[in-house]
Amino acid sequence: MATLDIGSIGISRTRSRRRLGSWLLVLPLLIGLALFTFYPLVYLAALSISKSQLGSTFQEWVGGANFRAAWNDNVFIDSLKRSVLFAIPVAFFELVAGLAIALLVHGNLRGGRIIRTLILLPLITPPIMIATAWKLIFNPAGGLLNSMLQRLGLIDEPISFLGSSEWALRAVALADAWQWTPFVALLAFAALQSLPEDIFEASATDGASIWTRFWTITLPMLMPALVAIYLIKLIVSLKVFDLVYGMTFGGPGFDTNLASFHIYRVGLQQFNVGYAAAQTLIFGLLVGLLTMPIVFLRDWSIRRWQ
Repeated sequence: MATLDIGSIGISRTRSRRRLGSWLLVLPLLIGLALFTFYPLVYLAALSISKSQLGSTFQEWVGGANFRAAWNDNVFIDSLKRSVLFAIPVAFFELVAGLAIALLVHGNLRGGRIIRTLILLPLITPPIMIATAWKLIFNPAGGLLNSMLQRLGLIDEPISFLGSSEWALRAVALADAWQWTPFVALLAFAALQSLPEDIFEASATDGASIWTRFWTITLPMLMPALVAIYLIKLIVSLKVFDLVYGMTFGGPGFDTNLASFHIYRVGLQQFNVGYAAAQTLIFGLLVGLLTMPIVFLRDWSIRRWQ
């Protein structure tokens, strides 16, 4: 009976040591989350209910005054709408273009090595350099785009793309597509590489055409990955800042004043940190609500096609 008790105590001690070891392994992760996630979030929430300037935070507690002010701020609300209307179609276009490039690379693996090398260039270029380059391309005085359009006889006079309410946001969208489509293409290519080849070989043996294989096999099997890629790209597009800062600085007027750039203006130009924090939380809530249906769509696509 004593031996049984000693054995039970030994087993209990072994389990305790394993649990302690598990907690010690997880402890660095928990500390990192506390330092880099929870603390900034709590600090941001505290700023949002306070009157805080850049050099003097927490002057007084104002409750929900900053949130009420943001709700009644037409410029801020318009920036949220503009961000949504910018991000949804841009992310979708980049998904389609990236998938097309991935299919091209996947179908030509030898030449695909060169293509994969070339499409990495936008990813390794600093965003502010991309903004500067595209600003020069759109420049009405000697810019590449205007020069090409005039030589082709499509326009008689140079167009100020970045100074036009009609074209400014589209110009930013084009620069964003050039910057991020390669990223989407690489993710789509990796998803294509993971598909089982035997299914495609069997369908080819049965006489299925390339288009039939794409619509009935490739696309359904890729759907969960494509939805996940779109989710990632949508979030990235919603928080575009560098291109707006380098190309238009929110202009002309407020035509390219996206939410991230507007919050930057409020916090670091007007020094109203408390108000900027409230706007940041509202913007984060909007991003969460916008991406939630896509998360459900991804879960549904996994159940449906995998």
